[in-house]
Amino acid sequence: MKITLLCIGKTDESYLNIGIEKYQQRLKHYINFTLNIIPDIKNTKHLSTDQQKAKEAELILKQLNPTDTIVLLDEKGMAPRSIDFAKVLERHMLSGTQHLVFIIGGPYGFDNSLYARAQKNKLSLSNMTFSHQMIRLFFVEQLYRAFSILKGEPYHHE
Repeated sequence: MKITLLCIGKTDESYLNIGIEKYQQRLKHYINFTLNIIPDIKNTKHLSTDQQKAKEAELILKQLNPTDTIVLLDEKGMAPRSIDFAKVLERHMLSGTQHLVFIIGGPYGFDNSLYARAQKNKLSLSNMTFSHQMIRLFFVEQLYRAFSILKGEPYHHE
């Protein structure tokens, strides 16, 4: 299985990039993982929120293949414990999922076309709100944690 994290906009903070790179390196031992960044949309001040979400959705959908399984990182998604997230990943691997794509949208969330494409696959990392840049680091760390749980390694303590 291959896992991709697809994001809108670059990460500006160097400390976040350092953390993301750290966990990307660690993930190489477990899974084929890719972080894909879609550049921010230009001239958004002339767009309504819905127009911006629609433009972002167009760019995201161009990155997807019809056979990809997508999961939206969304505040209204399920909020599993780390062990439960590991079990979700394990089910995907056992069921033959070829490409699992997690998506972090822009500042206003997702267009309805992405909700329809995700078929109710939504994941929340917390009930709290974090910047889209911070969520990237949190997600990559949780992905690493999930694989360390599945391998029975001592990274996660419960």
